[in-house]
Amino acid sequence: MTTGRRWEYHRYDPRTERLVESLCTLGNGRFATRGSAPESVADDIHYPGTYLAGCYNWLDSTVGGRTVSNEDMVRLPDWTALRYRCLPEGAPPGDWLTPDHPSLRHSRVSLDLRAGTLTRRMLFHDADGRRLGVTHTRLVHMGDPNLAAQSTVFRAYGWSGRIEIESLLDGDVTNAGVDRYRALAGRHLVEHRAGVQAEGTAWLSCATTTSRVRIGLAVRTSMRPRAPVRVACTATTASQTFLPPIERAAPVVVVKTAALCSSLDRPVADPLRRSIDCATHAPDFPSLLASHRASWQRLWSEGELNVPGETGKVLRLHAFHVLQTLSPHTAELDAGVPARGLHGEAYRGHVFWDELFVLPYLALHFPETARGLLTYRHRRLRAALEAARRAGAKGAMFPWQSGSSGYEETQRLHLNPRSGRWLPDHSHLQRHVGSAIAWNVWQYGRATGDAGFMHGAGAELLLHIAHFWADAATWDTGLDRYRIRGVVGPDEYHDGYPGAATAGIDDNTYTNVTAAWVLARALDLYGELPAARRAELLTRLGIGPDDLTVWEDVSRRLFVPFHRDVISQFDGYGDLAELDWDGYRARYHDIRRLDRILEAEGDTPNRYQASKQADTLMLGYLFRPTELEQVFLRLGYHLDDGLWRRTVDYYLRRTCHGSTLSSLVHGWVLAREQGPDAWRYCQEALLSDITDVQGGTTGEGIHLGAMGGTLDLVERGIVGLESRGDGLHIDPVPLSAVPGSSFSICRLGHRDVRVRFRPGRLGISVPPSARGPVPLVLPGGRQERVSAGQERWFRLPGG
Repeated sequence: MTTGRRWEYHRYDPRTERLVESLCTLGNGRFATRGSAPESVADDIHYPGTYLAGCYNWLDSTVGGRTVSNEDMVRLPDWTALRYRCLPEGAPPGDWLTPDHPSLRHSRVSLDLRAGTLTRRMLFHDADGRRLGVTHTRLVHMGDPNLAAQSTVFRAYGWSGRIEIESLLDGDVTNAGVDRYRALAGRHLVEHRAGVQAEGTAWLSCATTTSRVRIGLAVRTSMRPRAPVRVACTATTASQTFLPPIERAAPVVVVKTAALCSSLDRPVADPLRRSIDCATHAPDFPSLLASHRASWQRLWSEGELNVPGETGKVLRLHAFHVLQTLSPHTAELDAGVPARGLHGEAYRGHVFWDELFVLPYLALHFPETARGLLTYRHRRLRAALEAARRAGAKGAMFPWQSGSSGYEETQRLHLNPRSGRWLPDHSHLQRHVGSAIAWNVWQYGRATGDAGFMHGAGAELLLHIAHFWADAATWDTGLDRYRIRGVVGPDEYHDGYPGAATAGIDDNTYTNVTAAWVLARALDLYGELPAARRAELLTRLGIGPDDLTVWEDVSRRLFVPFHRDVISQFDGYGDLAELDWDGYRARYHDIRRLDRILEAEGDTPNRYQASKQADTLMLGYLFRPTELEQVFLRLGYHLDDGLWRRTVDYYLRRTCHGSTLSSLVHGWVLAREQGPDAWRYCQEALLSDITDVQGGTTGEGIHLGAMGGTLDLVERGIVGLESRGDGLHIDPVPLSAVPGSSFSICRLGHRDVRVRFRPGRLGISVPPSARGPVPLVLPGGRQERVSAGQERWFRLPGG
């Protein structure tokens, strides 16, 4: 439920508690803590967890008699834990209270999106009429990325006595937040030491088993009124127990102020010593809260997207989670875009291609963060070059899943929970992740005009990826075309041909078309470089003039398959059997994970024209219709509106939307086509995590790509905004369900360029600090300018 700028839950429901914990996660781009109740411990209902960006570890597990190694984002010690029970005068001690205790009468969870705080309010009422009100307020500081704090207020109604409060710093944690990973090793932390300083600061140090990341975590616990404290420590925990008096009109307040440091920090320092120092000298809770709110206010001034109604509230929640996963602090880290945020352990915290859906928003609002995320990829260029070399290829072959190192971390086995079988996983053949990186590089350069990056790290990324695609393409004399074989497209359901001995499919259209686009853009960028830089770059990258000639040829002659007067998803797709969609929908409540259903029946989606998610239609997400037409024209194919519309209709009927990204892309494509079902798909993308549309996955971590993609849907999709070197291009696609929007962007280094869109009208205001006017390119090529300090409104077609 939403109220204004708050996201709220008005009752406690153990069936949805993990979803609440994920959606109420707090973070600052460096670390995040799930929105779990401080009283809870990890069980089938609750899962407290704290995760640090870039903190991964490898563990070996035995699966089916085989040893497999997996890299995971590490669950860190719990700094939030707080236990309490009532000690009424003249009565025996009560139970330790939790949200699951039968005396709970009221519960309310409130996430303040504007201030970046989480408040849990509970009221316990026992059989003798005694009531205890508990209010927890938590923050993960957006200004100081090492700090977090939690204030708890206890109020007694109808009784007096004492309350026993135990503040815990718990390092006895394992990665166990995803059911299908439970059979795998999950104890990533070792070498624990714990203690309590004389001034009352509890501390804990540990290290990851293999990656050897050292963690220091300290918690300063303060109490009002002051009360004696009893300290108890083990190797993995430090506890402080208080027995303050409590009576009506005299609340007890406990504040935990935490500092998290690690050996990943720069400058390098001893994590434990630094965490103790930070926690001990941190400001009091009111001061931390004030500075935290001010930091969020600055963030919202640059990143907020205003849309009226319930849609706007959901978009604000999505922006909130994007910003606390990828904040300006992220730009200073060596971290990528974790597909499930810093909110849980699904996908092992790995980096996939989800930056494709998040970076367009960041490039318009927080270009420094976008640059930092692309730099994460550039730092791993050596690993991508090595991966290509080992595969017998040139250039850079980026992994489908990666974490700390940049090497391929995709599991080679995955569990089908429906059948209980471990199966081969061939998703590492999704080579198109390289094209996603190249597309982001190009979009970032156009949006920001950052020539330093584009002529440096950006050029190296783009040229190395292009070199890989040119080398991956093989000539087919019969077709008189280049082909790319043995890959997997965005639709992961097709990882091979029926009955084939080897994995992979040939000529995935999305892969081939984006590869051709990458080659063309690499040649464009090369042509823009200063002559001296060109020669130096080609020599250092090992690219010769003959290679550039091949790039040109491949970019014009890659094969695109067709069948039945539509674009084929891959060569041979049209030869596959048709699925009995009505039959499966009648037999199963939800067929989004059709692959699991078919495998449990002894079948495989490789036999059918049935796709997990948007694949060919992803081209409509990346490219506007005229751009896509030009890409096909360069390849020697004619793509008109009719062919594209038939292709859209064809795959809409054959897609089960097993990914949250699928509804986003279909909604985007249909909006451009003015399709009647556009809003239905857009709305599903908006609500996919909130309603847990995939049945339990949100509790394992949000879907960051889908959240970032909905913001992009409004700005780049509906408003049609693209920032290029010659100005802001506006080509709107009105959607009646989103009647208007407004947001500020950063244009070529100048912040606070304000965009206001209404159907048929566009308003642009430029701050007085801008160095010059902002050029506009409106529909039909109409050119306008808005001067510094000026606001102008323009009529658009249909207005």
